[in-house]
Amino acid sequence: MMKGIIPKSKAKGTDFCAEGKYHYIIRSDLGCYMQTIDVKEGLDISIFSLHPACQNGDHYLGSGDGSFFIIKGKSFRRVNNLTRDSDAKVYSLHPNCQGGDHYFSTFGSCYFIIFQEKGTYRITTDLHQDTKGEEHKLHPSCINGLYYWGMPNRCFFLKPVSDWGVEFCGSNDISKEQCFGVYSVHPNVLNFLPGGLSVTKGPAFGIWENIKTITNDSTTPVTWQKRINKKVGYNKEKMSQITHNWKVAMSSSIESGDLSKLIVKCQFSFSAEYGGSHVSTETESWNEATEVEEQLTIELKPNESLYLWQYRLSLGQEPVLFCRDLKISNKPNPPTEVPLPPAQS
Repeated sequence: MMKGIIPKSKAKGTDFCAEGKYHYIIRSDLGCYMQTIDVKEGLDISIFSLHPACQNGDHYLGSGDGSFFIIKGKSFRRVNNLTRDSDAKVYSLHPNCQGGDHYFSTFGSCYFIIFQEKGTYRITTDLHQDTKGEEHKLHPSCINGLYYWGMPNRCFFLKPVSDWGVEFCGSNDISKEQCFGVYSVHPNVLNFLPGGLSVTKGPAFGIWENIKTITNDSTTPVTWQKRINKKVGYNKEKMSQITHNWKVAMSSSIESGDLSKLIVKCQFSFSAEYGGSHVSTETESWNEATEVEEQLTIELKPNESLYLWQYRLSLGQEPVLFCRDLKISNKPNPPTEVPLPPAQS
């Protein structure tokens, strides 16, 4: 079964966190983060640049004092703004607070550290000194979250993809099964999650499309010389719908059209397990798709047919990227090889 959303453990620099009334989704691989007031309704979505010093963290969490913490290894960086890296300070992480799978804060300045394999969580009021540190059992229903984040009086966790799509739970006590309910993630938010396009658009796949068949019906060899029209490039108009309901901040270094392109590129690079094709498309044309003319000269034997194939990548039913290279074969079956290099793991 396709899992769709890539869990935090396999997406370094990606995380959920919250501060004040806002939920945040960090995407270091895109160099930006999403801010929304409601994950379920997809309300008031804005995209901001992520400062280089704030990228590629192991964990992200909002603090009760309005700041953000970025954990890397055995230390954490405290900043007031993820775009500007303002008032940055670095502290060591107390040994008891190291090695967690997820971190979040809630109930004022209480910091929670999830240890999924042990099925426990630690609460402390200070990650540097482990003040008032306590360890508790995690309720089994709260163990398998893909991401965790905390609002002022509750915490949330993203559930693995099920028959009901992508959902998240809210709880005020993760040692007991006291959920506020199960909610669906809005498609406008899903589109920003790694693997989310496989849920909203459909899984990625590549096919060889037969764009021309040439046949020599005569009993003598012929030279076939013609111009072939093929579409090359990126289905920009269709894919830009991904970002239509997002406000891209003026301070962001990314334009909305470029952002949709980056998200689609990433989706193609993911493994099939998460709705990708595990290919690198860096060498392909990501300009808006246009008709390109190519001059071909082909020698055909008597009663021979040749088939012209073009490789394209799609998301669900939507053709997205038309690759440049053509392949010619004398069989009506499409080629089996993938013409794009594998994505780097």
